[in-house]
Amino acid sequence: MKTLIVGGTGLIGGHAALHLRSLGHSVTISGRTKPQTPSPLADFPLLLGNYLNADITKEQLSAFETVIFAAGADIRHIPASEKDHDAFLLRTNGQAVPAFAALARDAGVAQFIHIGSYYWHAEPALVDTNTYMRSRKLESEGVVATARPGFAATSLCPPFLVGDISPTVASPFAGELVQYFQGRLGLAESAPPGGVAFLTLRSLSQAIAGAIANREAVSGKVLAIGDENLTWAQYLDYFRRALGLGEEELPLVEDHPLIPKAARMGGDKNVFLETTQEAQALLGNYTRNDVYNAVKELVANRV
Repeated sequence: MKTLIVGGTGLIGGHAALHLRSLGHSVTISGRTKPQTPSPLADFPLLLGNYLNADITKEQLSAFETVIFAAGADIRHIPASEKDHDAFLLRTNGQAVPAFAALARDAGVAQFIHIGSYYWHAEPALVDTNTYMRSRKLESEGVVATARPGFAATSLCPPFLVGDISPTVASPFAGELVQYFQGRLGLAESAPPGGVAFLTLRSLSQAIAGAIANREAVSGKVLAIGDENLTWAQYLDYFRRALGLGEEELPLVEDHPLIPKAARMGGDKNVFLETTQEAQALLGNYTRNDVYNAVKELVANRV
């Protein structure tokens, strides 16, 4: 199956590219820069471009049966010249992504799988108070609204993702946490209050493969998926355990140096998600209880 992954040069799309290729898919990745050796993504066919600039054309999309969209915009992508940040997010997520899905449909693509965010499912009030979350909701709902007979459109909405691809395509945050608990940052150990749902990149890639296998059954659906609900203290304790450190109850600090309150979408609350059995089955019964396994791999790659 010929598959295009938009955002395939990043962690989410890149992991999916490697997994789908291992299953026999013919995968092309798309991004704004070309991966360089020794990245395991360097040998993939590349469609260079940015969906926001209309760099990916209808003619190019017509070569693919499946398009996976693992890109999008957040506050990091707002140009310095942009005066209205809210309008930028609503335009680039809420409008441009569904429009890109419609372009894929009109090009003859059979399936469009969008990777969204679980936050607006787990904490619906965020849609009214946070423009970014509102843009993500509009994005997911707009994508699945493009579904038609012969064109399956699905939005998978994962939570906080855990995992690496390789030493050269790795999570900077995980590296900071390892250094933090090794004492290399010179910061006292603590944890922020609250918690979130977690999912490994491995499980998400399996879920994407499951969505491809169950194309018609998942069409028109927005599926929020997760693995484990953990407080931040529990998640950070996974790193301590993986590093072989002794048991210790971390004190809670509201404005944590690595996970500050401004970066926690749910603030001090637990923003948890219970994945339905229907979603689990539709997505190929992806691996569960995998977060600590992924943390052990993250640590092993850095010590």
